[in-house]
Amino acid sequence: MQLLRLSLMLVVFVDVMGQGLILPIINTLLIDPNSTFLPASMGHGTREVYYGVLMATFYVFWFFGAAYISKLSDYIGRKNGMVICLIGALAGYMLTIVAIEMSNYYLLLVGRAISGFTAGNQPIAQAALVDLSHNDEERTRNMGRVVAALALGLVAGPLIAGILSDKAIIGDYASLALPFWVAALLVFITLMMVQFFYSDTRKERRKIDFGVSEVFVNLLRVRGRPTIIKVAVVWFFAELGLNAFFVYVNDYTITVFDFSTFDNSVLMIVFGLVMAFTSGFLASRLTARYRKVPTTGAAVALMMVSLAVFTLNSNPDLVYVLLVPIIIGFGVAYPTMLALFAASAGEQEQGWVMGVAIALFTLGTGMISLVGGALMALDPRYPFLVGIAAYAIALFFIFTLWRQDDVQALDPKPVKGKA
Repeated sequence: MQLLRLSLMLVVFVDVMGQGLILPIINTLLIDPNSTFLPASMGHGTREVYYGVLMATFYVFWFFGAAYISKLSDYIGRKNGMVICLIGALAGYMLTIVAIEMSNYYLLLVGRAISGFTAGNQPIAQAALVDLSHNDEERTRNMGRVVAALALGLVAGPLIAGILSDKAIIGDYASLALPFWVAALLVFITLMMVQFFYSDTRKERRKIDFGVSEVFVNLLRVRGRPTIIKVAVVWFFAELGLNAFFVYVNDYTITVFDFSTFDNSVLMIVFGLVMAFTSGFLASRLTARYRKVPTTGAAVALMMVSLAVFTLNSNPDLVYVLLVPIIIGFGVAYPTMLALFAASAGEQEQGWVMGVAIALFTLGTGMISLVGGALMALDPRYPFLVGIAAYAIALFFIFTLWRQDDVQALDPKPVKGKA
């Protein structure tokens, strides 16, 4: 059972690791004027456009892939769904390596599209862990494990990219392609572990009764599921608030506090470690003693107030300290909201509902990515103000929609004495 859970956590780990790994390398490839990947005559503005198109491609394909492949796993099985995603990740990495060696932007674009569409492993692994859960407490604990793996992947990706591409650290062995070779190896190991240690708990298979067009209407199916909508609204705005902070915190610290690359690397390590501890240890203990709705409300309120204090802070030495309560709030809210998502759907729909959650996550990330740059140009604090407003909206819906009977029914009072 431990190896089985480990294989599922590795699925989440390599999924998130890839996102953190590629960002610093893409910046070097496309934005650095000393890079030979793009023509030397290309202006900075054009380079930014190319960068934006590449990032948008990943999130657009991830949005659709999360909705489609996750639902597909309800029909063909979790294992087959994860294998498809892992093979896609391998293909994406190999295309990226070839693109770097050939200095081919369009091949890099194709690699990011494949990686984005098959980035649906996280909701499938979440659904698989839900299948393995025997009660509500174990479900919440497993969701905490998901976020712990997510946090570790968040830290590992930038570390792998930074170390293996830096000649000052590993000498002539370093290259921009080497991190992708290591990432591909980790994906292959994960693929083997899933093959050998994971078996679907639900053996029955359903005939696939939806087509490719389903991807465009998959999310609309929540219209007839008011309880899921109520959970999803809070989820969307809480995630939007976090992403408004996370996507731009490094830009903010560079602009306002003149942080170096090393300073921001330490910041991301703190981010990942605090989130791993909170989601893997603290969240399950809180939800074993307190109901999920008030726990989520307290966590979102903590994030909102902490982000406001972070925004008002003018002391660079306090940045690392003020980061902590924001991440504690997220580490508690994320698995708790995922557990409510899981409880709002039937056993046969876990892949679909987790796909909805990730699709909303990518939608929010794409939205804030599109408008955040313009906001940063006006004032570096503006994206954070959007985040504070998003948290306030999430709190409003917690105090209104989540007090209704159908949501309350998803949140039974914990049994005393269990931790």
